Amino acid sequence: MPETTPTETTQRTESPERLARPLIRLANDWGIATSYIDQLGTYVEIEDEVLVTVLKALGIDASSDEAIEAALEAHARARADQLVQPTIVKFLGTDSRIPLRTHTDTPGLHITLEDGTDGTEFAMVSPAAKDGDVVVHDLTFRDDMPIGYHTLTVSDGARTASARVLCAPARIPVPQSVQDRQRWGWMAQMYSVRSPESWGVGDYGDLRRLAVDAATKSGADFMLINPIHATAPVTPLEPSPYLPESRRFLNVTYIRPQDIPEFQEASDVQRAPIEQLHDTVAPLNTDPEPMDIDAAWDAKRKALRLIFEMGRPPERQAQFDAFRAEAGDDLRAFALWSVAFQVWGAPWEDGDGWFANYDRTSPEVAALERDHADLYEFECWLQWIAAQQVSEAQQAAKDAGMALGLMQDMAVGVHTYGSDVWWSPERFAVGTVTVGCPPDFYNQHGQDWGQPPFNPVYMNATGYEVYRDMVHNMFTRAGAIRIDHVLGMFRLWWIPQGKGARGGAYVRYDHEAMLAILSIEATRADGMVIGEDLGTVPDYVRQVLADHGVLGTTVEWFARVDDSPNAGDPYASPETYRKYSLASVTTHDLPPTAGYLKFEHVKLREELGLLGEPVESFQRSADAERQAMLDLLVSGGWLPQEAADDVDGHIQEIVEAMHAMLKDAPSLLLQAALVDGTGECRSQNQPGTSTEYPNWRIPLTDEHGKVVPTGEVFDLPRVMSLSKIMNR
Repeated sequence: MPETTPTETTQRTESPERLARPLIRLANDWGIATSYIDQLGTYVEIEDEVLVTVLKALGIDASSDEAIEAALEAHARARADQLVQPTIVKFLGTDSRIPLRTHTDTPGLHITLEDGTDGTEFAMVSPAAKDGDVVVHDLTFRDDMPIGYHTLTVSDGARTASARVLCAPARIPVPQSVQDRQRWGWMAQMYSVRSPESWGVGDYGDLRRLAVDAATKSGADFMLINPIHATAPVTPLEPSPYLPESRRFLNVTYIRPQDIPEFQEASDVQRAPIEQLHDTVAPLNTDPEPMDIDAAWDAKRKALRLIFEMGRPPERQAQFDAFRAEAGDDLRAFALWSVAFQVWGAPWEDGDGWFANYDRTSPEVAALERDHADLYEFECWLQWIAAQQVSEAQQAAKDAGMALGLMQDMAVGVHTYGSDVWWSPERFAVGTVTVGCPPDFYNQHGQDWGQPPFNPVYMNATGYEVYRDMVHNMFTRAGAIRIDHVLGMFRLWWIPQGKGARGGAYVRYDHEAMLAILSIEATRADGMVIGEDLGTVPDYVRQVLADHGVLGTTVEWFARVDDSPNAGDPYASPETYRKYSLASVTTHDLPPTAGYLKFEHVKLREELGLLGEPVESFQRSADAERQAMLDLLVSGGWLPQEAADDVDGHIQEIVEAMHAMLKDAPSLLLQAALVDGTGECRSQNQPGTSTEYPNWRIPLTDEHGKVVPTGEVFDLPRVMSLSKIMNR
């Protein structure tokens, strides 16, 4: 095979000669994009070596010309012989025609609806057409078919095949409360906000208090929080909430022991050692330096074990048993992984250890479950307690008057050595590729998130069931879901090992299947879905999301006229923002607005060596960017000229002016960052770093660097001043 290198020219599409090459045809057959347009509008072709590696991750051998030809022939045969595709999407009110390739003129059909009843009446088959020896039928569904997850069985006498039918509203309905008027809420890193009852890290008790106070004192209608997916069972912990061990379960390190009923009903003697453990870490709650999440969890886990050993009254035990039964094999997988982690060691510390050699069928795993039954039950119990406390926070938020309550954040993927990958490796493309994103203006080297991507072949073959379970679980404890890097529903940037973030390729997914699941679950929960569609996102993606009622994301610092990526180009007037979006001033990947105005991002990126250009050039871009924002604020009447002329002396006024401008946007949802309310300047996260910066461990402080306790957040004059603007 001839080798190629990335091509960066004025060209916009691949040539007919390139498209005719067998490797390019094979890659496109399997949903691998062989070229793309980057954020700057540059056309880029993908290297052959990258395509071969990505195909290998999908189980396709493209190591030679002969292998490529064989793979092309095998794929063509499989498509010709397929009786029915395994995943079918039916959006109500839209025409969907599914081909059935049979050896008979009258195929047998049966539909079992989600509730177990017969729904065959909702299917219709068109007159047959011949395609060689195959009879091709068009299968359609009536528009009065119930929404849900149904099972279609097709038979042509010699063969029988089943398919999952995802029947969904074509558009996620906007909740009546949001139809009535524009709603706004806070973005908070919940771990950063602590009270005297915390254990050095913000917890679900703090979240409940924050949500209630945000509703009653500031008039907010939702609170967007960092992902609360599951983490490792013991220290050291991974600080990033965007690199979870499982997205199916919850982060138990955020449990508040004092809120567990068994603790509240315990005797003084039983409570004493737990209170003593709390006292060892309580001083951390007022420390403005980066949080010691490991010390916090070491103490809290011991306390939780003591509470677990107190037992439960019959009614509570019945609730626990019901939780375990409903969570099923997924909970067993996560709990056993957690036990293995503690008994056999962290999986990433031994590349040829238990993670690589034992799986769900191994007798060693069965013995582990038997020999450590108590620890296994403890891990299940922790998940039950976490689920209860998050549910209580959501209910408290709604009871306090929030229209939506919690807005949970869905991370892109999971850790390579996490429970999901260990128990069900077939769900992922494991071993040779990771997920990330190509270079853009704000991440000039690109990003490699170190996570294995979902295998789209497996997902399609199983009706996207794993995605359905995750979305359903999140909506049981949230009024809205924010999907980080929503482009991942359409395509993900797969990076072969050793190639760096620049050397990847986009792999396509069935976005309609995932949109159908989101539509079903959001409709049932009367909730909303927001897609983070920043960066390198094609226009068609935003249009498809909008057509299905998924809100996009608009950020003032990124919103330039004609979506220009160039710093210093004019910013767009808020009246031009999309109606179907969540609009905000900033994001968690930028410093708080006060810090951004002071160029904290320039200083930090230079210090950490993250710039792909001389710091003087980046500073000039930052200067131009800030000036363009000030020009818009002044020209629009949101900021007086004297404030724009003296930025350092008017930081709070400028921050509030940017939010006043936000209020003129037509967007259904508006968002203010809690750090912008308190005056914090430090970044919560610096993309492109891991240990170089204390990401996701910065406590909430005010403009003077003083810690702001949970109970005082919504009493701060600065926070309430920003709230008044958001309530105008």
